[in-house]
Amino acid sequence: MSPHRPRKRFGQHFLIDPGVVGAIIDAIRAGSDDVVVEIGPGQGAMTKSLAQLAGTLHAIELDRDLAATLRREYADADNVIIHEGDALKFDFASLGTNLRIVGNLPYNISTPLMFHLLEFKEDIVDMHFMLQKEVVDRMAAEPGSKAYGRLSIMLGCHFDIESLFDVDRSAFDPPPDVTSAIVRLVPLPAGTYDINDEKRLSGLVAQAFGQRRKTIRNSLRNVVDEETLRFVGIDPGLRPEAISIAEYVQLANTLE
Repeated sequence: MSPHRPRKRFGQHFLIDPGVVGAIIDAIRAGSDDVVVEIGPGQGAMTKSLAQLAGTLHAIELDRDLAATLRREYADADNVIIHEGDALKFDFASLGTNLRIVGNLPYNISTPLMFHLLEFKEDIVDMHFMLQKEVVDRMAAEPGSKAYGRLSIMLGCHFDIESLFDVDRSAFDPPPDVTSAIVRLVPLPAGTYDINDEKRLSGLVAQAFGQRRKTIRNSLRNVVDEETLRFVGIDPGLRPEAISIAEYVQLANTLE
């Protein structure tokens, strides 16, 4: 692909390390029956391998110049479809079902994109993303750890989340200011967490972690009494990071 000057407004950091590319492709293990969706292919570091392995590859690129270059490069590839557009607004259901989604995501859109993709989780087989390591640590954190919080809970009640490996900043051009990591997300079986009201759960968790140094009794004092906390099996003296996803879901359902 011809040289392209990274655009700061798009948060572009192009992956250039072939060893890292190979490790990501090995982790994805795309097959000839797979429909793969690559978000932000950029200069196509992973695109060529994915196109060779997948039955169908959809590439979603916001930068019109990069999208145009990708269209020219894959004009003769019958299994590659280039979409010029914003992944945050993209209708992933339009691509069908059993989607395998991958991407080296701009850090400034990673969290909102995760929540946008939640809307299509029934159409998704799995997702592999390059993200800021700090974000991956928060996503995959277990109760009781310092990284455990709102992101861990609101994604963890829908996905099994696994941090695969770290990626040094030298693997990119230009190098980002932070270390990155590869994360795998697999939708949980239906009914794993029986959430009655997603917005209520989100609001409850946000309030709990808005004052995470306080006990859950004090951080939620305006919405739940101590008796209700004990009723669902939560010790009112615990801090928010010590409470499991299942307990937050049960508390939100009880309040409803």
